[in-house]
Amino acid sequence: MKVNLINRHIPVHLILAITSVIMLLPFVVMLLTSFKGDEEFNLGTNALLPLVWHPENYVRALQVTEWGIYFKNSIIVTVVTVAGSLFFNMMAGYTFARMTFRGRDIIFILLLVGLMVPSQVTIIPQFLILKSIPLFGGNDLFGNGGNGWLDSYYALIIPELSGSFGIFLARQFYLQFPKALDDAASIDGAGAFRSFLRIYLPQSGPLLATLGIFKTVYIWNDFFHPLIYTNSESMRTIQLGLQVFNGQYHIQYNLLMAATVVVSLPLAIMFFVFQKQFIKSLISSSVKG
Repeated sequence: MKVNLINRHIPVHLILAITSVIMLLPFVVMLLTSFKGDEEFNLGTNALLPLVWHPENYVRALQVTEWGIYFKNSIIVTVVTVAGSLFFNMMAGYTFARMTFRGRDIIFILLLVGLMVPSQVTIIPQFLILKSIPLFGGNDLFGNGGNGWLDSYYALIIPELSGSFGIFLARQFYLQFPKALDDAASIDGAGAFRSFLRIYLPQSGPLLATLGIFKTVYIWNDFFHPLIYTNSESMRTIQLGLQVFNGQYHIQYNLLMAATVVVSLPLAIMFFVFQKQFIKSLISSSVKG
């Protein structure tokens, strides 16, 4: 019986193993390319393994440009944005899941429309709004004459503090709790905000991990918005910093891959630390709609 059960799962495990190898292959190629020398690219060799290993590529890559500035900007933007988005998304999701008010379902449906709108569609209105913020960046009281929030942390942080996906995920998570919790809190005289802080927030570890991972990956890897909203080197993020390896006539692939590995390490470490909470939240959020 046990042997038959094991044999029945062999095809599933085989498919998962093959899928895992396919998913890991680009990272393996990136890692091996980062150790290749310049001469291998000049010769046009296509070998997977480096002919001569060059670990000094990582030192060379980090000396090419102002990585200290880029990492500082990315860390500040990521930490502040993730912290703020966790607060706003969880509060909004809790409101839609546990509170009843007129128009709640209609507002939530309209909110979900945001999931269907690509960010490229809203980039021009957002750019004009950020440029017209009064009394910032040289603007007058009517938002004219300067750059507003453009080329500042405000432009990279404020528009990302909340989103349809985060609110939807938080709502699905809080829907799974029994209504008896709200009734008990009401009997004890606790209001909605106090109930959230005392009852729901301590049980929101999986949700915090999931939203935190999703948002951190998105902000850390965001290239499009920093490219549009910033123009000075002092405001560049690490994704813009990677562009320094793309020359007009030649791309230094080995140094580019070395820098990409370094940039990817914080995300990989974070995922392995929080993967249990991440998987638990995905399972619980999909059980009850």
